Order: sequence, then structure tokens, then C-alpha cells
Amino acid sequence: MNFFDMGILEIVVILLVAILIFGPGRIPEIARQLGRGLRAFRRVTTDLTKEFTKALDTEDKEPSSGKSSDKVGQSLDKLEKGAKSLDKFLGGSGKKDK
Repeated sequence: MNFFDMGILEIVVILLVAILIFGPGRIPEIARQLGRGLRAFRRVTTDLTKEFTKALDTEDKEPSSGKSSDKVGQSLDKLEKGAKSLDKFLGGSGKKDK
């Protein structure tokens, strides 16, 4: 079920349940935290898309040299750092489960 497929009645019921659970004073704080998390996620994905696009463009332009694989490795390192910082922001430990 998609959020945009819901009718007005379903949205009102969800908002009423949220107000009952969290209280009217905490709803803006929760919405602010969700907004920050979404902005951080969007920033990380945009940066990663740019890095991978740049690495792939460089790989297409250069003949088979080791430089492009180094750039892809650097992009993967940035991906891991971005994922750790996003996880830390969202309240996780920032460590991978093994």
C-alpha cells in the first residue's frame, strides 16, 4: 500500500493515533527529526551518485589503468562513511553486523 493511495480518513486516523501515543507537543519534534534524517539521506545518496558517476565517466575515458579502480574504491569508502554517519544520526551504532 502506497502512502499516496491512502484516503483522507486513513491519514486522519494515523494522525489521531500519533497524537494519542506521542502527545501534541512531541509531534513537531518528531517531524523535525524525520526531516533531518531525510535530508541527510538525500545528501548522502546525491554525493554517492555524483562520485560513482564521476568514477564511471573516468573509467570510460581512460584505457585499462588501475586509476579508475582506485576511484571506485575511494567512492566505496565514502559510501561506507556516509552510511555510518547516517546510521549514527538515526541512532544506530554505526557498526556492521557480522
